[in-house]
Amino acid sequence: METFLWLATEEKGFGLHFNLLESNIVNLAIIISVLVYFGRGILTKALGERRANIETSIKEVEQRAQAAKVALSDAQQQLTQAQAEAGRIRSEAQERAKSAKEAVMAQSEQEIERMKASASQDLNADRERAIAELRTRVTAMAIESAEAQLKERMDRSAQEKSIDRSIALLGGKG
Repeated sequence: METFLWLATEEKGFGLHFNLLESNIVNLAIIISVLVYFGRGILTKALGERRANIETSIKEVEQRAQAAKVALSDAQQQLTQAQAEAGRIRSEAQERAKSAKEAVMAQSEQEIERMKASASQDLNADRERAIAELRTRVTAMAIESAEAQLKERMDRSAQEKSIDRSIALLGGKG
C-alpha cells in the first residue's frame, strides 16, 4: 500500500489525497459518498436507537407524572380526611373538657353544701353544749343561792316545821 500512495503522490496521477484542505472537489465527493454509503446504516441505526430511547424516556416521564398526579390526589384526600378527623377530635376534646368542668363544678358545689351543713351542725352542737353548760352552771348557782338563803332564813324550829309539813304532804301524819 505504501508503494501505491508513494506513486500517487510522486507522479501526480490518480490517487487519494488525505489532506482535506488541499484536496479537490472530486476527492471530497468520493470521501463524502463513501461516508454516506457506509455510514448511513450506522447513522440510521444510532439515530433510531436514540429516538427509541427518547420515546421510552418520554413515556416513562409521562407515566411518572400520571402516578405523581394520582399520588397527589390521594395525599390531598388523606389531608382532607386528616383535617376532618382532627376537627372531630378537637370537638370531642372540647365537649369532654366542658363535661369534666361541669362535673367538677357540681362536685365542688356539693362539697361546699356538705361543708356548710357540717359547719351548721358543728355550730348547732357547740351552741347546744354551751346552752347545756350554761344551764348546768345556772342550776348550780341557783342551788347554791337557794341553799345559802335557806341557811340564812331557816333556824332549827323552821326546819322542823318544814320537814313536818313535807312529810304530811307526802302522806304521813306527824
